[in-house]
Order: sequence, then C-alpha cells, then structure tokens
Amino acid sequence: MRIPSGVSGFDQLIQGGFLPRRLYVLSGPPGSGKTTFTAQFMAEGLRNGEQCMYITMHETEEELINDMSSFDFGFETLANSDGFRFINLVSPKGKHMLNQFSKGGSTSSVQSLTDKIVAFVNSRQVDRLVIDSTMLLRLFFANGSEEMTRFLTALKQGDATTLLISEMTDPSSYSDEHFLAHGVVFFHNYLEATGMTRGIQVIKMRGTNIDCDIRSLTFTDDGLVVDPRSKVDI
Repeated sequence: MRIPSGVSGFDQLIQGGFLPRRLYVLSGPPGSGKTTFTAQFMAEGLRNGEQCMYITMHETEEELINDMSSFDFGFETLANSDGFRFINLVSPKGKHMLNQFSKGGSTSSVQSLTDKIVAFVNSRQVDRLVIDSTMLLRLFFANGSEEMTRFLTALKQGDATTLLISEMTDPSSYSDEHFLAHGVVFFHNYLEATGMTRGIQVIKMRGTNIDCDIRSLTFTDDGLVVDPRSKVDI
C-alpha cells in the first residue's frame, strides 16, 4: 500500500507514494515549497476521507487557509471538513486541547509535551499528520538532541503518516531528524540570472527504490508540480 502525496509527478520518484505510518522530513530554505507540499498532502487525504491533522507554532488556521486559497487544489474547502484538525501549540485553544491529555505527576515539561502530542494524535486516529516545524520545536527542547530524538521516536511509533517540516539552508548539513526519519526530501532554490530555479530531491526513503536526482519543481495554479523527467543541474 502507498500513500499518494497529492503533488503531481512526485510519487513517480518514490514508487507510487509514501509507505504508510512512517515519518518523513521535508527540508529546505524558506519559500522553497515545503508548506505548499504539506497542504497538498493534507488535501489529498481529505479528498479520500482520511483524518488529517496540522500542528504548528507560528501561524493561525486562517493564515494557512488564506495562503493556500490562491491555488486550485481546494484546500480552503477541504479544510472545513470534519476530517481536518488544526492545532497551534502556543495558542490558548491549542494548549487547552493538549492539556486534556496531561498525565500529571512530575514528568518534565518536554516529556509532558511529547506525551500530550502523541496521545492527542493517537486519540483522533489520525491518518495524515503534518508538523511545522523542527526549528520551532527546538524552542521547547532546551537540551536539543536528546529531547528531539525522544519526540521523533515517539512519532515513529504512532499510526499516522507524518510529514515534518525542517528549515534548512545548507544541504550538506544534516540534523537529528534526517537520521531518524524513514524518508528525507530536500527542496532546492537556485537564483540565477534568468530567475529562480526550483528543484526537489529524494535523499532517503526506506523500503523504496528512489530517484535521487534533483528534479524540476514548479509552482502552478494547481499547486506544486514535479517533472520527473527534468533533471536540474547545479
């Protein structure tokens, strides 16, 4: 079984889609298409009647919907369905929702946050999960690597197919999430004299034969489109 990404052309790079119930990291610089990719991933799941959840720490649901409404893949309509849940971890509503899953006791704040998020996701029987982003998660994790490892390990043990956004400007610099994830996808931006050239590259995908070349990535009215036949030279 494969989980379609909802991004035209991308699934041809990974044998037809993501393997279910695994953790995938989307890495790249700002403006490279990561959020749009995850919105298309959510929209595809909602069209198929799946339970989808978007967890963030830096924007409102209205901002996300408004940003995606400029595309024609119908996110603004699908996000109003019963299958979509949006949580901003630092908003009063988000904190209230997670506090329902507090175990109490003397657990650390980090362990408590991890447990709450995982318990909340599992309680909703989420099929597709997006978390935006690791940069903001690290604000909660004072001890860095150890705490991020615990959080990612807990996510990998859940039932959702998870996309984790990772802000990254140096493609040669790897973080904990790249080693722990089942799959890693890089987004590239190249500013040239003729304009911006965009590319997408599958770096790692366990259990899957992949195309590791950088392939053309384009913003269109229908969202992101990958041309699996067009190789981007760097």
